[in-house]
Amino acid sequence: MFHWIFKRHFSDLKSFWVVLFCVCTSVIAQQNNSLNNFPNKPITLIVPFPPGGVADIVARPVAEALGRELGQPVLVENRAGAGGGIGMGLVAKAKPDGYTLLLALSSLTVIPEADAVIGRAPMFALNDLRPVARFTADPTVLVVRADAPWKNLKEFLEDAKKRPKAINYGSSGNYGTMHIPMVMLEQSSGVSMTHVPFTGAGPALVALLSGQIDAVASGPATVLQNIRAGKLRALVQWGPQRLELLPDVPYLKEEGLNVQYAQWAGLFTPNGTPETIVQKIRSAAKVVANETRVKENIYSAGSPIQYLDMPEFERYVQQDAKKMSELVKRIGKLE
Repeated sequence: MFHWIFKRHFSDLKSFWVVLFCVCTSVIAQQNNSLNNFPNKPITLIVPFPPGGVADIVARPVAEALGRELGQPVLVENRAGAGGGIGMGLVAKAKPDGYTLLLALSSLTVIPEADAVIGRAPMFALNDLRPVARFTADPTVLVVRADAPWKNLKEFLEDAKKRPKAINYGSSGNYGTMHIPMVMLEQSSGVSMTHVPFTGAGPALVALLSGQIDAVASGPATVLQNIRAGKLRALVQWGPQRLELLPDVPYLKEEGLNVQYAQWAGLFTPNGTPETIVQKIRSAAKVVANETRVKENIYSAGSPIQYLDMPEFERYVQQDAKKMSELVKRIGKLE
């Protein structure tokens, strides 16, 4: 009797382990197949700002070329708000499967520190997102309308000193890539202006052109066409030297202010995305950055490609985050 029970129990147990082994093998095979076949459906590229700004201008040609290289459409989706934090937080919380990517600006390194300074629930942590490739890194350019009374930076700052808070400037949001450089300018020159935040560079530029605000500091890609059209006047830029596309515009050190700032644009995946998929995206991004059509499209808008591959970009992001953290702490909580 005991022998019969043992044989039956052993047989059932053996069947159980056989079934379990088959299920596990099937799951692993499906996972491997999914990794090997990536991508097998369209990919979403989140741009955390409205159309018309640097992120969107870089994202459009990059997405089109990525789609060709990966063999699936890469669809740009603008998710603006909170200086880019809403879209960045969305990707940080997305399923890490390679089908939701982020085209972020340098405000990505600022927002987590800003959340801490103002006591806001964090929208994301920096290590929630993994850097894949940097495409551009441009100094911001200070522009005013062509009919503005200031012909150069000296006149602009002299007026700002005479009339504290009278001159107002637009940005993509508190602590964003258009706000931070203006704070740096204020602190280095001893002037005080009024900050007017918008949801992105596009709306801020519209407000400038329509006379609602006096100035904007943004990447060349946002303002170059209006400078060439004679609608805007560039007063200064935040780079270490003169720009090829704006050779007549001085940089701040020439004006006696030792200030530099770069507005970079880069590609990120949610942290935890399988390494095989990350490497496929990385390889595709490298091809895209070297594609003549992409280079020409982004350059004609005002932003030459300044590519960094994943290891270099990861180090760059960490260094930038350290520098921006110190700056945000100096700025403190905004009213």
